[in-house]
Amino acid sequence: MSDGGGPDPVGTLRARLAAAEERIGRQRAVVDGIVASVRGENVDDEHDPEGATLAWERQQAAALLAEAERERDALRDALGRVEAGTYGVCEVCGRGIPAGRLEARPAATRCVEHAR
Repeated sequence: MSDGGGPDPVGTLRARLAAAEERIGRQRAVVDGIVASVRGENVDDEHDPEGATLAWERQQAAALLAEAERERDALRDALGRVEAGTYGVCEVCGRGIPAGRLEARPAATRCVEHAR
């Protein structure tokens, strides 16, 4: 296990996971709302005189959704590492990941030296 990670890495990971799940729900609702708003309409979103196109808004919302899903998956993986006894251990060098890094990035898999 690591040389730190705070007093309760599982609690931190679960709290961040819950927050990621909430963001996923909100972003799915945004994406679904954009799609529903144009369903059945003949909207020329490529020539919208108001500025941002519906396609751009849809892509932005989808990107934020994908980002939240990646974070959720990384946090789930980190919980798996806790169970396996490898949480807080750098996957490259095998040394402990500093507590400060785990506090900032609880799903980190690499120490600062090997961070990409």
